[in-house]
Parts: sequence; structure tokens; C-alpha cells
Amino acid sequence: MKRGSVVYLDDDIAGFNLAASLPLLSEQRRAQTLKFRRELGRKLCACAYLLLCKGLRDEYGISEPPVFGYGEHGKPFLLDHPDIHFSLSHCREAAICVLSDRPVGVDIECLRAVKESLVAYTMNDEERRIILRAPRPELEFIRLWTQKEAVVKCSGNGISTDMKHVLDGRSSGLVTVTGPADRYVYSICS
Repeated sequence: MKRGSVVYLDDDIAGFNLAASLPLLSEQRRAQTLKFRRELGRKLCACAYLLLCKGLRDEYGISEPPVFGYGEHGKPFLLDHPDIHFSLSHCREAAICVLSDRPVGVDIECLRAVKESLVAYTMNDEERRIILRAPRPELEFIRLWTQKEAVVKCSGNGISTDMKHVLDGRSSGLVTVTGPADRYVYSICS
């Protein structure tokens, strides 16, 4: 694979066939998928995994279903291919997988109303000013939030990190994309 990251995204979750996907999942992922109480959660969990499977086939020629190990703070890695880095995320509207030859993190979120308490808890003073001055505060909040989550997922340190300062001093290695019709926003950190 070339240096850099490769993105696999599916934003047709309504058309995703959960019943047909379950036999394609590893036993480990099937159990995780079935823990979701709602069908949407099950679809998203299975879809993200199948995007990883497609990426592994396309980029590396790996056809066996991947099995995960987990780092100290829960970051998954491929037991049989620890040199291949990946990150998965999903929201109501889409599932995403990013593969890379170096550590990577991705987060995808749907746009939603901004809660002042969450902004105060997760954003530093400058970020709060940016959100409040933005023409679309909900879009600006989600942009910053996905960047923070992607950084945390890339590092493998977990959400226990002080979220207010995750982006401090970071000027590169982040890409943020707004999906069609502003249905979702995703950020990738590498």
C-alpha cells in the first residue's frame, strides 16, 4: 500500500442488509454486533467491520475476516497484522473505516443541536469563541469534536484525555470532511 491513509465510507445504511452481513463477520465481531439492542446499531457495527474487510482485501490482499486485539485503553489492532493500522467509526448516517501504514484515528458524527454544557466541558476558550461566532455553530462544534476524537483514537490514549486541550499545538495531520447535504462530518488524524 502507498504511504498515507485510505478511506472506506458507506452512507447508505438504510440499504445495508444486516441478515446477509452476519455470516461474513468474524465470531468476535458478530458477538459485538449482536450486543446492540437496536437494528440501526447492529447495522452500523457490521457495516464498519465489512468496510475494514473490503479495505484489507483491496489494499493488502487479505481475505480472512480480521480478529481484533485491544491496547491498554481499548484501541483495536489486527492480531494477525499488527503492522496495518486502522480506525472505525459510525453515526446514524454512515460508517467509516480508515486504513494506513501508520497510526490513524477517525471519527464521524451527525450534525445535532449544540448543548452549551457539552461545549463548556469539551472545548477550550478559543474553541468556544469559534463555535459561538460561526454562522452554523452546530457544524463548527461537530468539526472540532470529530477532530478531537480522531486525535484521541489515533494516539490510543482513550477518551480519559482532557478533551479541552486535545488540539492544542496541533497544526497538521488532520483532515475534516462534511458529507453530502451536511448529513455528517468526519475527521481523520494520522
